[in-house]
Amino acid sequence: MTFASINRLALAAALAFACLAIGDNARAQTPGALAAAKELVALKGGGAMFDRLIPGVIERVKNTYVPTNPQLAGPLDQVAAQLKAEYLPKQVEMLNEVARVYAQHFTETELKEILVFYKSPVGRKMLAEEPKAVEQSLKAAQDWAAKFSDVVLERFRVEMKKKGYDL
Repeated sequence: MTFASINRLALAAALAFACLAIGDNARAQTPGALAAAKELVALKGGGAMFDRLIPGVIERVKNTYVPTNPQLAGPLDQVAAQLKAEYLPKQVEMLNEVARVYAQHFTETELKEILVFYKSPVGRKMLAEEPKAVEQSLKAAQDWAAKFSDVVLERFRVEMKKKGYDL
């Protein structure tokens, strides 16, 4: 797992928890709404989305100790493996929190309608293809930003040269 993927996972978790903090009073949550939201999160691959979150956090914390204690790499790996096994059940907590967020933003009826969509042929296609489309979109945005950065960099040079500075 790359540092960037760990950061994206941590960001996803932070965003989910931020939504919780912001939307706590947004909507009364019925048991039916929570059940529908849990089903929706599961259908949308919530488990897979957060599979790497707990191990990623544990690895990131472990890796903060390795540079200053390289002789402890083996024992740190052992503790990391132990913590991964110990904390893996916490994934259910995260999934429940995400379901609660959905239940805050959608009524039970809306969640059930959304489930009908995701269970339809086009909804199943959306579930299958959307991650690929998002990944390609992010890659395209990164590529575009890199090219745009070159344009802006050159403009800074031109504008600073007009002011008598060579960058």
